[in-house]
Amino acid sequence: MTKKPLILVTNDDGFHAPGIIALTEVAKEFGAVLKIAPDKPQSGMGHAITINSTLRFEQLESGNDFNAYQCTGTPVDCVKIALDVILDEKPDLIVSGINHGSNASINVIYSGTMSAALEGYIEGVPSIGLSLLDHGLEADFTACKHFAREIIELALKQKGKNYCLNVNVPKLNLDLIKGIKYCRQAHAKWQEEFDKRQDPSGKDYYWLTGHFVPFDEHKEDTDLWALQNGYVSVVPVSYDLTNYETLNDLANWKN
Repeated sequence: MTKKPLILVTNDDGFHAPGIIALTEVAKEFGAVLKIAPDKPQSGMGHAITINSTLRFEQLESGNDFNAYQCTGTPVDCVKIALDVILDEKPDLIVSGINHGSNASINVIYSGTMSAALEGYIEGVPSIGLSLLDHGLEADFTACKHFAREIIELALKQKGKNYCLNVNVPKLNLDLIKGIKYCRQAHAKWQEEFDKRQDPSGKDYYWLTGHFVPFDEHKEDTDLWALQNGYVSVVPVSYDLTNYETLNDLANWKN
């Protein structure tokens, strides 16, 4: 008998978020599932790990080919705990999400969703981060589930390959999405603004705000162009942050 694939499902929006519930439903169609997620929202945590406080997890659900755990740590903590403590073998695939909001372009740097996927990739496990461009609590995950199903099916066929994919789905009905576009990460940044406020005792505090500044979203090979034009964007990402152009140029630097 063919062994069922083992899929690890995680996120950064928390154990009870609608997005991870939707993604778990899809993952169950392909094999055995281990769900492990933070016990509270952890958006914007990036690749943070817990090193100065205790880390705990507890099993909340179990069933035929399904086990679910809640963890006090970050999304990356969840993946580390699953791989090093809970599981006796590596999963066949890690899927992280479905995130509420975009992780396209520079957002991948800050994303707990994508950092969880990258942690899997670092450990040699093929991984996928999925995001829907809708922050609403009542977000419709129908289209996202459709493309998650398609991409997971393709991913499980890639035996012996290691990769990390950043998948973003536009906020459109399924019949309006044109398909999948494989592309690169667009160049952009966040222009931060700190809103100065006062607490009831009169002490100042600051609330981070800002706006997104794209630089090359009109180029058709970018994820921002794909999303703005009705496509699902798929960007292969890596943890290698080396700037190779500058590396080659360093030999010419002089005192």
